[in-house]
Amino acid sequence: MTTHLTRIPAAPDLVDRVYRSLLGAISSGALAPGERLTQEDIAQRLAVSRQPVLQALRLLKNDGFVLDAPGRGVLVAPLDADWMCKVYQVRGALDMLAARLAAQARCQLDARLIDRGRRAARGRSVEAMLDADMAFHQAIYAASGNPLIAQSADQHWRHLRRAMGAVLQAEPQRESLWDEHEAIAAAIAAGLPDEAARLSDSHGAQASATLSLRLTERLSRPTLAAQPGDTR
Repeated sequence: MTTHLTRIPAAPDLVDRVYRSLLGAISSGALAPGERLTQEDIAQRLAVSRQPVLQALRLLKNDGFVLDAPGRGVLVAPLDADWMCKVYQVRGALDMLAARLAAQARCQLDARLIDRGRRAARGRSVEAMLDADMAFHQAIYAASGNPLIAQSADQHWRHLRRAMGAVLQAEPQRESLWDEHEAIAAAIAAGLPDEAARLSDSHGAQASATLSLRLTERLSRPTLAAQPGDTR
C-alpha cells in the first residue's frame, strides 16, 4: 500500500525572513552600531509575532551581529576595523583560490555583472553597490567548480557587507573598483591562473586597506565608536 502525502506549498521560512530583514538593515546602516533592539519593537515594525523575532535575534547573536544589552533587549554589535581585516585575510585566500580554479577552466563570466557594478558605482544606492560586488565574487566562486569555497565565504561576506555598507554610506564606491573586477574576469577567461590569482590578491589587499582606513576614521565618531562589552 502506497502512503500518500499531501503536498505542502513552498513558502519562505518566517524566521529566516526576519533574520535576513534585520541583517540587511544592520548591513546597510539602517540599524546603527550600538542601537538597542527589542522584540516588541521589531515585531511591530515587521508586522510579525514575537516568536520568530526572538529566534532571529538568537541567530544574529550567534553570528556576532548583536550583543546582549544591559537591562533588556540587544544592541547592534559595534564595528571593529581590526576584526574586519582578519576577515578579509580569510576571504582573500578563498578569492585567490576561486580565481585560480576558474581560470584553469577558462570560464567566461557574464559581462552583465561588470555592467551592473559600474551602474551601481555611479548611483547612490549602497545596497545596489553591495549586491553587485557580492554577485561578481559569487560568480567566480561558482565558476571555480568547488562548492566549498562559496559555503566558506558566505559567513565572512555577511560581516564584510556590513563594514562595506558603513563606509559606502559616506563615500560611494568608485568605478575604478570595477576596472579591477574586469581585469580579473579577463584573466580568468584567458586561462591565466597565476595572473587571475595575483590580480585577485591585489584587489583584496587594496580593498582591505581602504576599508580599514575609512572604517577607522568613521569609528572615531561617537555614533560608530566601539561600545563597552565588545569581545571580538
